[in-house]
Amino acid sequence: MRVIDGRVEAIGWEGDGCSISQASISIMHDLVAGADLDTVARLEADFDSLMHSRGRGVDDSVLNELEDAAAFEGVSKYPNRIKCALLGWIALKDALLKAGVPLDAAPGN
Repeated sequence: MRVIDGRVEAIGWEGDGCSISQASISIMHDLVAGADLDTVARLEADFDSLMHSRGRGVDDSVLNELEDAAAFEGVSKYPNRIKCALLGWIALKDALLKAGVPLDAAPGN
C-alpha cells in the first residue's frame, strides 16, 4: 500500500479465502484505489454498518456510496459470514495503521 498526500495511490492484496472474503476484498480494492483518506474512512464505516445491520438494511445513501459492495447486504444476515466480508477491510485498517495513517485520524474524522 502506498499513501501519498492523503490518498491511497496503490493498494494490492494476495491471499486465499472463501468466496465472500475474496469478493469483498476485490470490491474494496476497486473502491479505495485512488481514493482520499476521508473517502476510505467513510467507505469503511459504511461497510461496517452494513455488515452489522443483521439484515435490517441500511439507508439507500449508504448502499449508493458502497456501489458494488452493497451486494453484501444479504451477508449481514449470517453472523458466521460477516467476518469473511470484513476481513479485507480490517486488513486495510491495519495496513494504514502500520503505515502511520490510522483512518480515525484521517482529516474530517
